[in-house]
Amino acid sequence: MKRAAKYGFCSGVRIADLKVKRFAAAGGKGAILGQVVHNERVVQELEQLGVRTVEEIAAIAEPTIIFSAHGVPGSFHDEARAAGLKVLDTTCKFVYDIHHESKRALFDGFHLIFIGDPRHREVIGYTHDLDPARYHIISTIVEAEAIDWSRYEKLKVFYQTTLNAEEFEEVVQAVERRAARVDRGDTICYATKENQEAARVLAADPEIDLIVVVGGKQSANTKHLWEICREGKRSYLVQGADDLESSWFEKSSVVGLTAGASTPDYVIDEVEDRLARISE
Repeated sequence: MKRAAKYGFCSGVRIADLKVKRFAAAGGKGAILGQVVHNERVVQELEQLGVRTVEEIAAIAEPTIIFSAHGVPGSFHDEARAAGLKVLDTTCKFVYDIHHESKRALFDGFHLIFIGDPRHREVIGYTHDLDPARYHIISTIVEAEAIDWSRYEKLKVFYQTTLNAEEFEEVVQAVERRAARVDRGDTICYATKENQEAARVLAADPEIDLIVVVGGKQSANTKHLWEICREGKRSYLVQGADDLESSWFEKSSVVGLTAGASTPDYVIDEVEDRLARISE
């Protein structure tokens, strides 16, 4: 078995997880708006500590609201305070960097372009409070080519942190060919890039027969790791050890293992232990 050189919890997720656990250990009573990180095991663990997950601020009866590592629109802070709630903010530093830089860009007269998924909570956090006329969300060349960028004096591009900017280079170039000025925000999370580069190394390793990718079913970065791995090797995406099927490994001698940035270390260890038993 070979683990990727880089995998699992990034610093932002690790800090968010630790903040909530310390809050619960100190007797804090609160609820998380959406999953604190996109991993079902983490959500279950926090619920066992008395910190439940809700989908809207109105559903919170506890004295404290917890904002996840993905960040929220600024208006959510105002809404929470208006409801008399205390706030525990676990937003990742890299996410806040984009919030701050995009605000400065708007002030300086830029039209914003967000490369990412409009349904992802991180992207919703950036755009929810903005005038729709001040930004676009795109992720494909087709989308980039469908818009008349020449009508904007200057554009500023930001990337969803779970993406690798290099993989969307052609999308941004399609915008640049049609615009007078395009600046790029340097806000991609280093952990995303490192995990994806390590996954490519696994997929290119001639000794490896297949790859197991561990992560939550709602985790965008985990899904993308799996997409990278399956380009070079037969690959399976699992949430944990119980999802493994022994039939997958009947004709395999070396298994590669990686995990998304929201996957706890103990879940990865459990998968590795189960793989060791399957191979016996």
